[in-house]
Amino acid sequence: MPYTYDYTSAAIGDESALRRSWRFAKMTLTRWTRAKTFVFDRKSYPYLYHFCNKTWKNERGVEIPIFRELLLEHDGQRVLEVGNVLSHYFPIHHDVVDKYEVAPGVINQDIVEFVPPERYDLILSISTLEHVGWDESRVSRPNCCAPSNTCGTDVWLPADRSSPACHLATTSSSTGCSATVRAPLRHSFLKRVSTKNYWVESDWNNCKDVPYGRFVAHAIVIGTIQN
Repeated sequence: MPYTYDYTSAAIGDESALRRSWRFAKMTLTRWTRAKTFVFDRKSYPYLYHFCNKTWKNERGVEIPIFRELLLEHDGQRVLEVGNVLSHYFPIHHDVVDKYEVAPGVINQDIVEFVPPERYDLILSISTLEHVGWDESRVSRPNCCAPSNTCGTDVWLPADRSSPACHLATTSSSTGCSATVRAPLRHSFLKRVSTKNYWVESDWNNCKDVPYGRFVAHAIVIGTIQN
């Protein structure tokens, strides 16, 4: 079953009809009056305006379109998502491991203890790895990725050198993080430049000191690890 651009079948939460109508009207008005696209890695993507998590206000507005396109590129392959995020925005049919979120098809297990039945062609994670190991015992990471395939592709981490995730998924000395992954890693950055939730491509120097805002990141780093 192929992936789709259709967001309409995703759940919008338990809200009253009046509140849903109000939110829909606000979302539609916002979409009409704001920029429609952003650029990442020399490619244009549509900003996501969606009920779930009010994407027109935060980093989900750029994260989800990029990951949706990534899934389309790997359609038919073995895919693992760490953290149940994408299913809130469109139907998925790949494996998901999430320690806490209970949902149909989600494997409730700590990723550091997860032993997959087979190796994956693509492993992705959206704003989740920074939570792995936080206030928990440190455990060696499993090897889930098939040889010569893409592992940890487009793993999203906060632009924050103090995060535990930084030590899990980087090899670049430019980030100031400890290297524990023996694989080439490419960093890309997006920075929020407007209260209208507009994002532009940036670099580490312009993102490293950006603080996390009130319910919204102002900078995100995309780590791509290739086995």
